[in-house]
Amino acid sequence: MSGHSHWSTIKHQKGAADVKRGQIFSKMAKLISIAVKEGGVDPDKNPKLRLAIEKAKSLNMPKDNIDRSIKKGSGELDEGIKLEEITLELFGPSGIAIIIETITDNKNRTFSEIKKILNLTNGKLAGEGSVKWLFDRKGVLIANAGQTGKTEEELELMVIEAGAEDMNWHDNSLVVITKIDDLEKIKGILSEKEIIIESASLDWVAKKSIDLPEKERAACEKLFELLDENDSVQDIYSNLT
Repeated sequence: MSGHSHWSTIKHQKGAADVKRGQIFSKMAKLISIAVKEGGVDPDKNPKLRLAIEKAKSLNMPKDNIDRSIKKGSGELDEGIKLEEITLELFGPSGIAIIIETITDNKNRTFSEIKKILNLTNGKLAGEGSVKWLFDRKGVLIANAGQTGKTEEELELMVIEAGAEDMNWHDNSLVVITKIDDLEKIKGILSEKEIIIESASLDWVAKKSIDLPEKERAACEKLFELLDENDSVQDIYSNLT
């Protein structure tokens, strides 16, 4: 099976409880604002905004914060800050491939901060395209398998029948991989079958995952943690299992 981002799943399971709530809300505000800027204020007509709002709600972001972020993105609230999305390709410890998605109001500052983190962790920036070819852009659903009362085999059969491309397990979470255009349809089918969908997103999914010994894995996860603490870094994807 193809490999979903190990760190993305870990971060989802940690939720807002293990991180600075203010930082999480700040990142979500940027994500919502940039989605509005690109596709408008109507979630029904702007899938990127719909996913961003769903993610914000799953992290218990207050409605007032969400509404304010939408107004910022539409220009109704103009604070003079221009946000832009930047996707960076990296090589981490042991040569693992990493893609990070950032939203920043100062590209040079973000580059400098990321380089400092990489220097501390034996990582390096990669040339454009040198990492992305190892990944595919996919829809990803994370389902809570522990509250369904169904066996793993029953859940897997339901996911296959819904039309998913792939799936894998991480602890008690079932990670479902879909084509981008099928994400909402499959989410609806599984929800109708009373499977609790905890998150839905468009991710970079590794075509092939790699495993590492515990010491090398710990070095990679240290890099992920430092990147995640950076205010500009939204999501981190790797080919580590």
